[in-house]
Amino acid sequence: MPSVAAKFRRIALIGKLRSPEVEASLGEIRKFLSSRGCEVLKDGGGADLAIVVGGDGTMLAAARELVPAGVPLVGINQGRVGFMTDIGYDDMRAGIGAILEGRYVVEERSLIDAEILREGKSMLRTVALNEAVVGKGSQGRLIEFELSLDGEFVYALRADGIIVATPTGSTAYSLSAGGPILHPDLDAIVLTPICAHSLNARAVVLSAGEAITIRVEPTGAPSVLTVDGQEGEPLQPDDIVRVARAACRTRLVRLGRTGFYRLLRTKLSWGGER
Repeated sequence: MPSVAAKFRRIALIGKLRSPEVEASLGEIRKFLSSRGCEVLKDGGGADLAIVVGGDGTMLAAARELVPAGVPLVGINQGRVGFMTDIGYDDMRAGIGAILEGRYVVEERSLIDAEILREGKSMLRTVALNEAVVGKGSQGRLIEFELSLDGEFVYALRADGIIVATPTGSTAYSLSAGGPILHPDLDAIVLTPICAHSLNARAVVLSAGEAITIRVEPTGAPSVLTVDGQEGEPLQPDDIVRVARAACRTRLVRLGRTGFYRLLRTKLSWGGER
C-alpha cells in the first residue's frame, strides 16, 4: 500500500535532451528546484528523488536504470497517454512543489527478472517494470514456443508471441493484446498470448512466485526478446527465456489525489462518460 516517505533535497533530472520541449521543461524545473534550495543532479547517483520528464517510455527506462540505487521516481508527462507520469506539464510547478512540501505517497511496484539461456549459458539478464515479450522479428510468420511453469509443461503454441507482464504492465501492451487489468498492489504476473493460432489460448493470471520458462522452437520464424518496449534481443532456436519475480522493487512518487481507478477513467476512458 502507498506510504509516506522522507523529504527530498538531492534531485536528479532525467529526460530526452534531443527534444526541445523536454529541454525547456528541464531548464524550468532546474530553476524552480534551485529556488527551493534543492541540489540538482544530472544523474541518479546519490539522489533522493529522480524527476523524469517525457512519456511512459522514458519513465520505464529510468526506472530500470535506477532500481539498483533504490531512487524513487516521479514523472512529468510530455508524452501521449502518460499512465505512469503523474504530473501534467501545466501542473509541473504546483506538483513538484507539493512533493517538496511532503504532500505525496510512495508506491512500490514489483519487477520481473528476464534471462536468456543459450546452451546453458546466460546471454542476457535484465529487469522489467512493465513486461518481457517473446515475439516475432521483422518477418510476418508465426513463431513457435513451449511454455512451462515451475518446470511443468503447459503448452506449445504458434503465435505472434507471448507477453509476461507485471501488474503495472497489465495496462500496457498486455491490455492491447486482450489481457486483464490488474491492480498494481497485486502479487501476480499476467501471461498474454499475442494473436495465437488457436481458439483456446487465453490470458492467465499467475502467482508472482511461479517461474516461467519459454523455449523457442526451431521450426518457427525468428524471434526476439523485448523488455519494456526497448530494443529487442534476437533469440536463436532452442534458446530458453526464463522470467520470474525480481527480488528488487521500484518506487514511484505520487500525488495523493491520483488513485488507480481514477487513472483508468482519465487515461484509458474506462467506463465511459457519466
